[in-house]
Amino acid sequence: MIQPLSLLSDVCCADREINLITLENVVLLAVEIAREGREGRKIGTLFVVSDAEEVLKRSRDLILDPLKGHPDKVKRIDDPNMRETVKELAQLDGAFIVSDEGVVISACRYINASSRGITLPLGFGTRHMAAASITKATNAVAVVVSESSVVRLFDNGELVSEIIPELWFLTNYHHHLTGRYTEKREHELTVVSKKN
Repeated sequence: MIQPLSLLSDVCCADREINLITLENVVLLAVEIAREGREGRKIGTLFVVSDAEEVLKRSRDLILDPLKGHPDKVKRIDDPNMRETVKELAQLDGAFIVSDEGVVISACRYINASSRGITLPLGFGTRHMAAASITKATNAVAVVVSESSVVRLFDNGELVSEIIPELWFLTNYHHHLTGRYTEKREHELTVVSKKN
């Protein structure tokens, strides 16, 4: 069994009992979306992870759900084909609902939870408010991809973590060279080359 990133182990409230493997898969996908965008432009989206039944009760379809009717085995967040599908669907409005088991249950959802008692920093938009609201009203955790390319995690109605994708990828990047290699650093540039 894959162990979740230790970076995420302290992010959520202990009593949430969120599946950290699923959360890690969602966060990694969110970081990819934040970093890559789609069709040459930055996009934002929202993932609501866990407590799916309650989240579905507090949301509704914005358009006909493109995931409805497909078997769960093809909607797993760790499946490369599903990840690419999510990247395409992220261009549409609405949230993705992801079960604790890692199945993307629904896409293009309007979150309908009260914002009463939610306080967010200035400049955060409706996507962030929806994330905070749904996590206060349910036992879910929300992952927001901001159009400014920052990934934010919400739990219990609060912002609990921010990930800057470029820094995340730099710390997790491993080169693909085999055999002996050299590594040279100058200023903020690293060059890894195969050694002759």
